[in-house]
Amino acid sequence: MKVTIRRPRGVLAAVVAAAAALVAPLVAAPPALAATTCNNYSSSSSTCVNESTTIGGSSYSTDWYLPNGTATALMLVQHGFSRGCGNLRGTSKSIAEQGIMVICVNADMTGGNPGFANTLGTALSTRTLTPPSGKALPVKYIVGGHSAGGHFASAVGAKLNADGYADFKGAILFDPVAADGFTANLQAVSQNGARPVLAIAARPSVINLFNNSFGALADLGANFVGIQLVWTKYVLGSPTGGSCHIDVEGEDTDFLGVAGALCSPNSTQTSRLRAFASTWAKDLATGSYTASHYCANSDVLSTCGSYANTVLAPSGSLPYAAVIPNS
Repeated sequence: MKVTIRRPRGVLAAVVAAAAALVAPLVAAPPALAATTCNNYSSSSSTCVNESTTIGGSSYSTDWYLPNGTATALMLVQHGFSRGCGNLRGTSKSIAEQGIMVICVNADMTGGNPGFANTLGTALSTRTLTPPSGKALPVKYIVGGHSAGGHFASAVGAKLNADGYADFKGAILFDPVAADGFTANLQAVSQNGARPVLAIAARPSVINLFNNSFGALADLGANFVGIQLVWTKYVLGSPTGGSCHIDVEGEDTDFLGVAGALCSPNSTQTSRLRAFASTWAKDLATGSYTASHYCANSDVLSTCGSYANTVLAPSGSLPYAAVIPNS
């Protein structure tokens, strides 16, 4: 039996109060600084460097995750509203350790910042970004982001598509919160299914506008658009708990993240999120297909791979997950 969660698509006014708890001083464009090693980063197969990167004539504090060898692709992993790149350290590391260069720009993500998304998209399509440490800019691109950063990533992807960038490979979104233009952006990224658009969502809540991204994902008409991490247990026959809007931040979250999301990351769900995301990213970068981490048809759970079935109800183990509705 397929287990899905259908949620309202509309924007709720209640999000204003919750979002206010996340407000923190935004990072102003810093002066040019030499590259420095990222805080709290340890990996045998990659490094993390923070530097001031010029994008569209302005300087931004940027985290670059650099595989030891030649990177197979560059993936944007953008932070959410009032968050920072350091809050995505562990998730970015899991992707970099698959041989993918990762970039995150500390910037205002209010409403997904479509203006800056257009600027970054132009810098990517014209290949004017220069990675640190003498690394070459990969040819293949993947876009991704968390919460409002997911909307930002969709806008960057739409710009790459509009510019006709040939080696744009698709999108991986982390509990994205949709704003105006999200549906059109995803349609542009997908190009009628030519590029995968995948998401890992949390349970519905005020802070993710009750999964308001699901409508746009379903409208893509794809057989599989991702996984929703949902519940840990049943109480009187009803599912409860089990995932949080900031699961993507995991051990890198902070007080403001927890206060805004009204929950703390679930370590099991964070581990699962990183397993799906890093595998999907590797597949997009290399053109492979790791069947264990997908469902061939979201309407038929027997078509889901072995890893997916370890988390999907009713065959998986608690905490459960569900497929994101594709219709």
